[in-house]
Formats: sequence, C-alpha cells, structure tokens
Amino acid sequence: MRPPRELDLTIVVPLFKEEENVDPAVAEILAVLDDMSLTAEVLLVDDGSPDLTGEMAVRWAESDSRVRVLRFRRNFGQTAAIQAGFDNGRGRTIVLIDGDQQNDPRDIPRLLDTMASGFDVVSGWRKDRQDRQLSRKLPSKVANALISKVTGTVLHDYGCTLKAYDSEVVAHLHLYGELHRFIPALAGQAGARVAEVPVHHRPRTRGKSKYGISRAPRVLLDLITVQFLTRYLAKPMQFFGKWGLLSFSLGVAVMLMLVGEKAAGQSLADRPLLLLGAVATLLGAMLFCTGLLGELLTRIYHEVGGRNPYVLRRDPRLERVEAEIRSRSAHPVNNGGSLSAANGSAIVRPRPGAESAT
Repeated sequence: MRPPRELDLTIVVPLFKEEENVDPAVAEILAVLDDMSLTAEVLLVDDGSPDLTGEMAVRWAESDSRVRVLRFRRNFGQTAAIQAGFDNGRGRTIVLIDGDQQNDPRDIPRLLDTMASGFDVVSGWRKDRQDRQLSRKLPSKVANALISKVTGTVLHDYGCTLKAYDSEVVAHLHLYGELHRFIPALAGQAGARVAEVPVHHRPRTRGKSKYGISRAPRVLLDLITVQFLTRYLAKPMQFFGKWGLLSFSLGVAVMLMLVGEKAAGQSLADRPLLLLGAVATLLGAMLFCTGLLGELLTRIYHEVGGRNPYVLRRDPRLERVEAEIRSRSAHPVNNGGSLSAANGSAIVRPRPGAESAT
C-alpha cells in the first residue's frame, strides 16, 4: 500500500557504495531545501551497499527529521531502488538524483518551475557532460537517439538520473531490469506531458562509477521489452498474429508451388524449399497460438489483477466542479425539487405526472 501524498516534494537518492559521497551529497540537498518554501523529505535508498553507505545514511535519518532511509538486504540494482523510492515517497512530486554529487541539487527548483507550467515529467539534460568521451558520452548519444526513435519520446539524455515526476504518473509504473532509464518513455506512452531542461553536470571526484559500456546489451534488450510493452501489452495478437499470418501464408504458398511441381513430374527430394515451406507453416501456426495465449494472459492480467486499461489525468478545475456538485447534493431536497446551481437554494419542481394545485 502506497503512503499518502502528504508532502509537496520527495527527493529520492539511490545509493550503492557511496560512503565517500553520502555526507556531502545529503548536506547539499538539505541546503537547497532550506531555501525552498515546500514541505519536503529526502529518501535515501541504500541498495545493499557492502561498505558504510547504509550506516552513514541512517545517521542522517537520526539527526534530521526530513531524511528517511530504506535499506535493501542485498544489491537489487538502481531500477529496484528507484521503484522503492516511488512506492515509499510521500511527496506529490518526486525528484530523482544520484548520490555521487555529479548532479547539482540547485537545479531542482528549475525542474519544479518547469513542472508548474503544465508538465508531468521534467528530465534533466547534461548538456555539458563531464564524462569520458569514448566509454560514456559516445555510447550514451547512440542510446539516446535509438530510444527516442523507438519510443517516440524524444530526449537528449535518457541516462540523466536528475528528473522530476508527478507522483500520480509513476504510481502506475512497475519497474524491473534496466527500465529506470525508460521511465519518461513509459510515462509518455501513458499520456504524460514530458519536458527537458539543461542541467549542470559535475565530474566525479570521489568514489568509483558503477556504469560502463558493459551495460549496453542489457539496455538494448530492455528497449525491445519497452517497445513491446508500450505497443502490444494489451493486444499481443496484433503482434504475434501479424507475423504468424505472414509466415503461415508464405509456407502455404511454397507448399502449393511444390505440389504443382510434383504434379508436373518434378522430383522434390533435393529441393530446400520443401523444408522452408514446412518450417514457415509450422512457425506461423506457433506464432498464432502464442498470440492467443498472450490474449488470455492479458485478460488475466487486467481482470484478475484488477488493473485498469487507462490512466486518469488529475485536473484541479474538474475537482473543484465535482466538489461543488457534492456540496449541492448535501443540501436537503423538498417536494422532489432540485437545488439551484447558482446559489444552492432549493427550487421546487413538480414531480412528473403530478397535478398542480388550483
């Protein structure tokens, strides 16, 4: 069960082996909050660090009531840490920021100002990124271009952790694998309005980076997953059925052609097309059956799990209208009359079929 959203802001800081950065990072974030007129908390998520990161985070929670700490029993990864922050944050807006001090907390007010202009997600863009060109910046540019092309949500910097989210948007997300970098795309597919603003980026001065080019294959595989989830989660037959029908039709066409050649007296013993036709036909049938199974699983996912196939957008104006309607309905109604929409006074209207008094 998610906690009530009773604060204006939650800042989620995933931590893993950052004992050299915890104290200065948290102190800098709290200093920024001191200058903001918002009710806020800092949620430190220790991702099973084997060093003193978790202990140092707990000390902050003991010394400052604005700091809360979640500690994993083992290292589950950054995506799990972010999901824990989304699940346990009490703020109506949730900001993610790295704990290595490469993100500048002074950019947080700029993200919030952009959100106030009507956006649900505001992503930081490390326009002047302070990382190595070959091992970090170049692969990142390629990944950003690919993700933007595939998902349709165009951002310069998907890998920047510094982002601000409306809590109602992330409440519907279920993250795993490396999906944390695709959150803006997942939110955009659900109808969220996404913006991007340039932010400062600082070189790492303490500790060791946990990222590298070795993560590229996992990102690529998760990108395929995201593409399928965003387009075909509710209609798997549209994906499997389409390719199954194509493969089955190809196989049947090849087999019919070979039957014609056999009828003309030609030998099929050394024809590779025979194997191709049989495999294509069988593959098409398997894909079609997979689509049917996918449809059944989708029905179970939505009906048994009680999940809605839609996400509502919160609109303060509509909330005010609904509140006025509820307040009017709370007034007593006399003689079958209804309430005036203008001032709440009762206007008596005769019931249908009733005769007026003479």
